Amino acid sequence: MPPMNRINRHTIRRHFSRAASAYDEAAVLQRAVAAHLDERLDLVTLRPERVLDVGAGTGILTEKMLSRYPRAEVVAVDLSEPMLRHARGKLAGRAGWWARLRGHCPAHLVVADAHQLPFGDGSFDLIVSNLMLQWCDDLDAVFTELRRLLRPEGLLLFTSFGPDTLKELRAAWAQVDDREHVNTFIDMHDVGDALIRAGFGQPVMDVEHFTLTYAEPMGVLKDLKAIGATYSAVDGRGLTGKGRLQAMLKAYERFRQPDGRVPATYEVVHGHAWAAPEVFKGPDRARDGVYEMTLEDFQRQVRKS
Repeated sequence: MPPMNRINRHTIRRHFSRAASAYDEAAVLQRAVAAHLDERLDLVTLRPERVLDVGAGTGILTEKMLSRYPRAEVVAVDLSEPMLRHARGKLAGRAGWWARLRGHCPAHLVVADAHQLPFGDGSFDLIVSNLMLQWCDDLDAVFTELRRLLRPEGLLLFTSFGPDTLKELRAAWAQVDDREHVNTFIDMHDVGDALIRAGFGQPVMDVEHFTLTYAEPMGVLKDLKAIGATYSAVDGRGLTGKGRLQAMLKAYERFRQPDGRVPATYEVVHGHAWAAPEVFKGPDRARDGVYEMTLEDFQRQVRKS
């Protein structure tokens, strides 16, 4: 796996905790990706008794799991307590009035680090994670932990950001200085390799791209701050000066589209893998065991499972 930013987990926790109250309003992309992840479960015959949402944040995907699997026990984990506190208030609205009065939440909410989760081996039939893995500084450790938690034939379904994410912002900063201002995200082949090293069965990866548009480049930065997704590497640097920021915003203008808007591209990696030595016997896999396929191939594959 290529070198990653040395993510500071304390910084990540602080950024997302500060963003908790405004997160849902700004999390347009996160909601769209969660919906796409949830739709993929239409193709899976799994009927889980226990579901784990890792990096649940304010409960966007957790809410979908509660709707999809009303008889399952759903557990939501996040590094940020304020995020889960916000999720509790939102999810409690799904309960009846008496349960809401007593503060009941239909999901179990746990503050924990994805690198070391407080659950026993084989505790879950299904683990989902929406746009969290890119904030982990040791993907091998996280996947090993998730593999430990899955029961035999259990399923891991996740999304993460790929390296083309925020390519316009990265290119604009490159015109200003040679410092890193945007988090580094992992290629889907390297994510697949990490799954195999962690003991998952044949992983399947694919990518889709989303483009958000803004009236001004500053809108990109404001949205990133609102969802807590600002630069989080451990490098000891201070704040960027106003002059360099203005230079970057000017450089971003070269991406302005004919309609007058500026884009922000997000490469979203979708992946799934099973807690079994090998689940599917398909074509020979490329790139150290990762088999690339289209969404149509994915649909045909899971229908056979």
